[in-house]
Amino acid sequence: MPDAFTTRVLNVTTGSDERIADLTRDCEDFLREVARGRDGLLNIFVPHATAGIAIIETGAGSDDDLLAALHTLLPADDRWQHRHGSPGHGRDHVLPAIVPPHATLPVVAGGLELGTWQSVCLVDTNRDNPRRQVRLSFLG
Repeated sequence: MPDAFTTRVLNVTTGSDERIADLTRDCEDFLREVARGRDGLLNIFVPHATAGIAIIETGAGSDDDLLAALHTLLPADDRWQHRHGSPGHGRDHVLPAIVPPHATLPVVAGGLELGTWQSVCLVDTNRDNPRRQVRLSFLG
């Protein structure tokens, strides 16, 4: 009988620019290997104080719109008390309060249950840390 809980860490390089990285294919590949047709839950968690997980449409401008909205909500200026790193870096530490560092999604018959235009994305506005880890955990 397969294990009821399986976890894996993805290493994601986001580079020196703000980025939304689509992790949907990584999640699907993980589930294809470990879920084996079972129902359950997929938890996606980024153990960083300056990144988050979003379920959004990508490729049609929504990812750029999200970054623009974050610029409006969290400007990279000198208003932040948290001041180490690049200018405005304090906003990166506020990001997970708006874009949480986790998401839990249903898995049905071994497949990720997303809406037609939904993708699983890593949101990273921190230009000071180009390497991220994302933990995928399947419970089923």
